[in-house]
Amino acid sequence: MGKSWITPFKKQCFVTLGVSLNLSSHGLTMGFAAIALPQLRQPDSIIPIDDVTGSWISAILGFALIFGNFIIPTVMAKNGRRTANILSIITMLIGWFCVILATDIKVFLVGRFLKGTAMGMTASLGPVLIGEYTSPKNRGAFLTTISLSIAVGVLFAHTLGAFFYWQTAALVIAFVMFLDLLIILYSPETPAWLSDQGRYEESRKVFRWLRGDGEEEELKRMIETSMIVREAKTEVVIEESFSKRLKANIAFFNTTIQKREFYKPIFIMIHMYTLSQWAGANILAAYTLDVFTLVIGTDVNIYLMVITLGAQRIISNGIAVWVIKKVKRRTMLFATVGLNIFAFLAIAAYSYLKVHNMLPYDHPFIGILLIHIHMVTIATGTVPLPFIIAGELFPLDYRSLAGSISVFFLSGNFFIILKTVPFLFKNMGIHGAYVIYAAIVAYCLVIEYFFLPETKDRTLQEIEDEFRGRPLSPEELKSTQSLTAQKHNQDRRCSSPVI
Repeated sequence: MGKSWITPFKKQCFVTLGVSLNLSSHGLTMGFAAIALPQLRQPDSIIPIDDVTGSWISAILGFALIFGNFIIPTVMAKNGRRTANILSIITMLIGWFCVILATDIKVFLVGRFLKGTAMGMTASLGPVLIGEYTSPKNRGAFLTTISLSIAVGVLFAHTLGAFFYWQTAALVIAFVMFLDLLIILYSPETPAWLSDQGRYEESRKVFRWLRGDGEEEELKRMIETSMIVREAKTEVVIEESFSKRLKANIAFFNTTIQKREFYKPIFIMIHMYTLSQWAGANILAAYTLDVFTLVIGTDVNIYLMVITLGAQRIISNGIAVWVIKKVKRRTMLFATVGLNIFAFLAIAAYSYLKVHNMLPYDHPFIGILLIHIHMVTIATGTVPLPFIIAGELFPLDYRSLAGSISVFFLSGNFFIILKTVPFLFKNMGIHGAYVIYAAIVAYCLVIEYFFLPETKDRTLQEIEDEFRGRPLSPEELKSTQSLTAQKHNQDRRCSSPVI
């Protein structure tokens, strides 16, 4: 009775807080570069850098993201989502302390690489955790906190840089990450993973702790499906010879890539992550000063513009948390991304006409307004929606692998855009670059129009069944899972998975 105020919703808020704070490290890490680089370029810096070294400090995250994305699926599948989350936050903490203690560029870059590795882990892990922790009616809002946390992280890092030296700022951020580690340690494993491991009583206990007693049908269906899968696995006998194992792996690969519930979500998320990266979030986070200078000029207080843009991003993310509970995923995607493409083209046209003195009337407010419209589309649509949809699309059996494959493209696009923005701005102007970005985003939006299903207020099992075409009968499920069982049993013998 004394604990009746701790409702299932509040418990879902608690576990989501641990995940979201971990994901805020994306914003903290990217925002930290913006405050550290100018200080490191000072003549009295303890770590002197030049332009080439500075570019590596920013770009090394792209390589590290791929590395983190590569190692996390095995941890997620074999050791659990919670263990993977703990590993990612510890990796992030080690990275921050490397930066804090660095006295040369090598240690500093090692710290950046470790932080990028942790970012790669959480990029695919975060949506899966929140998707498995939360109920369908609140899942969208909880997944939206990912983008909100990233936005807060960027603004928090920039604010620290205005008052503290980069080492002190890094120490404050490391303390925040340590507090998040405590939250994660007190969070449970997800019911879906426990069920997949055959720990049904624990799964029921955690599910009811998180959801209460009002969603028994989802719990029943999840456990029944897991029981059938595990029964199929126990019926499979694997020969120990290498040739048998090789044939089984080839058969598993050929069978898996032909399953619609495997390749369709990956195809959708490849384009969703590509859309999110080229829609402008990284540009306005890493090259904010350049964008304002190229679009507006130097007649305004650029630093004030940067602060107001960061504050607006947080407000827009907050609004998105509420809107996503009311509006269907597809409707919100097409509305916000359509406006994003308009903002790209409007800024491109305005900049082109401004450069060529073809504007009949000009005022800095016009450019400021267009940039803020662009940020609204990013904060309410192109940043939160990919994380939301990623937490809803992937089937349980392939969630780790499929999520990792998809995030690989996120990492690649992340690296490419950070490296090419200065080149495009210099050689094509911001108007030429923005036209290219608009074309890439438009292509991805067309793909989503034809392939993305509506996922709002649907259980993860219902979404998986739609990709498959229909629910599988117990007999069909046993048959289709037999090759998965072979792979599962071999993974128990091998030190690394064979995909």
